[in-house]
Formats: sequence, C-alpha cells, structure tokens
Amino acid sequence: MSIPIRANVAAMTPYTPGKPIAEVQRELGLERVVKLASNENPLGPSPKAIAAVSEAAKGMHVYPDGASFDMRHALAAHFELDAAHFVVANGSDELIHLLGLALLDQPEDEVVVGYPSFVRYDASAHLANCKLVRVPLDSEYRHDLKAMAKVCTANTKILYIANPNNPTGTIMLRDEVKQLLDAVPPNVTVILDEAYYEFASHVPEYPTALEFIREGYSVVGLRTMSKAYGLAGIRVGYGMLPLELADALNRAREPFNVNLLAQVAGVAALSDTDHLERTLQNNMEQGARMVKVLEEVGAKPCLAYANFIWVDFGRATRPIFDALLREGVIVRPGDVLGNENCMRISIGSPDETSFFEHAIRNVMARMIG
Repeated sequence: MSIPIRANVAAMTPYTPGKPIAEVQRELGLERVVKLASNENPLGPSPKAIAAVSEAAKGMHVYPDGASFDMRHALAAHFELDAAHFVVANGSDELIHLLGLALLDQPEDEVVVGYPSFVRYDASAHLANCKLVRVPLDSEYRHDLKAMAKVCTANTKILYIANPNNPTGTIMLRDEVKQLLDAVPPNVTVILDEAYYEFASHVPEYPTALEFIREGYSVVGLRTMSKAYGLAGIRVGYGMLPLELADALNRAREPFNVNLLAQVAGVAALSDTDHLERTLQNNMEQGARMVKVLEEVGAKPCLAYANFIWVDFGRATRPIFDALLREGVIVRPGDVLGNENCMRISIGSPDETSFFEHAIRNVMARMIG
C-alpha cells in the first residue's frame, strides 16, 4: 500500500539536533563529553523555576490553563504591553509553525529569509508548499536588508530576520531595521526572531520588535525561554504580535499547547533577574576567552551577540568537528548550517571553556603539524 504523503512534505529535510552527550560517550567510549552545540544555558535553569516546577508537579493530573493567563500577564507587566499582544507557545518553534498556518495559503505566496539563518523558517515555507526566497548574508555574515527589501513582491507574505542571527550571532541595528520596515510593501509581515535578544540587549543601537509594535508597524517579535533563561528542556516561548495576528494564532494553535510545568517555570524564570545577570556575565567572560583561543589557533571568529560563536576556519570544518568529537567536545559543523568552512560553538561554563581550549589546541596542532 502506498500512502499519499504530500510531495512537499516528503521532500522536507528533518531537523537535525546536536548529538546527545550519552550517544557520543557510547560511540567513542569517552568518560567526559562537553556539549557546545545547542546554545543551552551552562548555568542551568533558574532556581526559582526549579522550585515552581517542583510545587506545580503535584497538579500534573489537571489540564493546564489553555490561555496561559499567568504567563501572558507576567509578560505584559514585564514589557508594559497589553496581555492581548502575547501568544505563549511550546517554544518559539511552534510560533514559526503557527505563523505559517495563519499567513501562507497559496503556492505563489513567498517567504523571504536570510541565508544562512534558522532552518525552521525554511520548513514553514516548505510545509505550506509556497515559495522560499533566500537572500545571502553579506560579507560580514549580517542580513542584507536592502537586498531583502528589493526581492519582496505583492506575493511576499513573510520576511524573517533573526536578530541576533542564528547561526552567525550578528545583529542588525535600529536604523537598518526601520529602513527595511519603511521599504517593504504593506502585504509583508516582518518577523523579528529575537531568541537571543538578552545577549544583545546591552547594545544601545540594538532594536526589539516591541518598540516597532508600539509604533504601529506590522511586526512580530519571537522570544524563547530556552536560552538565557535555561528552560530548553521544558519548551516555552512567546510572541509579541499585532492584536489581529495574535487572535489568528490563538485560533490556529492546539488547545493546551503549553504544559503546566512550562507555564509556571516561565513565570518564575522571568522574575529571576539575578540568574539572568549571572548568565549574561558568564556569557561575556567565557565568550571573550573562546574568541581569544580561536584566534590563537588561526581561526576567525565573528563578534558574537548571542550565546554562541560563529567561526571561520578557512577550510571544511567537518574534519575538525570529527576530531573534536574524539576529544569529547560536541559542536555544530558548518556544512549543516550553510557554510562548510565555518562552525558554531556554544559558549559554556568556565570549566567547559577550559575543556574546549585543551581540545581545540590539540586538534589544530595535529592538523597544522
């Protein structure tokens, strides 16, 4: 029997996550493995979130609040924006999926993305069986916003900007984004994916979707609690949207799409400014250490505005990735991210940075020698 799966779905490439630590230990017989591949928080989750989840676990037999009332109102108070503008989801990935459902419905519809950027934007276009328009990043691995505006047509429905960009960690500045918003046709919804915005928030010229929404632009902001807040394993994200689009996503989403534990963890983590400050401080200090080491071994790291570093080795990085694995370090090779000569390396704890430094020096010494 042949199951009639839609051709566009059959042609999609499944998302490939970074290798799990346990798998690498089994395969290579290693006692210790450090994972610097998935941009997780090396300090772990907020202690307040752990306590909230522990208490809420007693009520796991009851369905969660289908409207995520507490979290939406916590976000509203935090950002001083009406709660009706917020949609809470099972990670920001779910919001990307829902935006495709709400905005894409014809084969001639277009989604404009930078390349390389986050692969789930491509997936939303493929799933809708519409046209994906990729615009290469510029020579500094930044979005070419002028080129992106030029390719927009009357059929363009969505334009994605990851800011900071994943996998390159580069940012676009306020005036650049505003010029894009003023240049695109009114049929285009610009989506600013700000999954890593906490790590760039110290830059005065760094914009957020929040300010553009307040100015009346057709802009969506996507955020996640997986990175700076350390809740990757529990899956909770949120979007800031114009009211009409927020209503559409609430109609399209699954009932009870955000579980009970994720909701209480999100509320608690949002209030834990101490944990967030420790996270950002660690990221700044260990990122500087990693940049120095990478430069010393002959690589060219980008200036990072996220919790990872995009680094150009000037050669195919798959052999370097394989060699690092044998040293017990998991990173992301560039051939799965759109540039085989580059690599994305998450910023870890002080101990993980030391482990990485030893490993990368060993690997590059062997390759150069």
